[in-house]
Amino acid sequence: MDDQILQNIRAGFPLKVGLTLTAFPAPEWSLLLILRGAGKMDLASVADGASHQIIATAAETAAWLPGPYWYELRAASVDDVHLVEEGRCTVVADLAAADVSYDARSHAEKVLASIEAVIENRATIDQQSYQINNRQLARTPIADLLKLRATYRAQVQSAKAGKRGRSLTGRRLLTEF
Repeated sequence: MDDQILQNIRAGFPLKVGLTLTAFPAPEWSLLLILRGAGKMDLASVADGASHQIIATAAETAAWLPGPYWYELRAASVDDVHLVEEGRCTVVADLAAADVSYDARSHAEKVLASIEAVIENRATIDQQSYQINNRQLARTPIADLLKLRATYRAQVQSAKAGKRGRSLTGRRLLTEF
């Protein structure tokens, strides 16, 4: 999971994280997963031999609000507490529970669409700026919009390539054995 215990949690689906921590074996130690963001969740581990299981049912995660969360994983014994890991994760909305206004596009995809809409609308407007009485309107130069579009296009393409498992730099890596 990319060196983190959590990356994404999909609401409406069960969450099951199994951990074997040699420094904090169960049942002498218990784990507590603390999630804070749009909601507040605390999940205690269940011992499975020397391993820990952190479990939330699909019904439990269905109530979780989507968005970015910060988490801490703490190991506790009778009189000791240690921070095992901290990081960020995302609770992804349950598509079955989403309404018709749900927009799953990333920030970069939304900004790219907005920039392209501005460029499209500017094709019929020839003024860079104008003033009426004491109010003035100045538009972003087309050259700046094109640079922004290129930046956000690259971000969107990089994210899509990453999802397909391709190199994020766009380069092919050749190896010989």
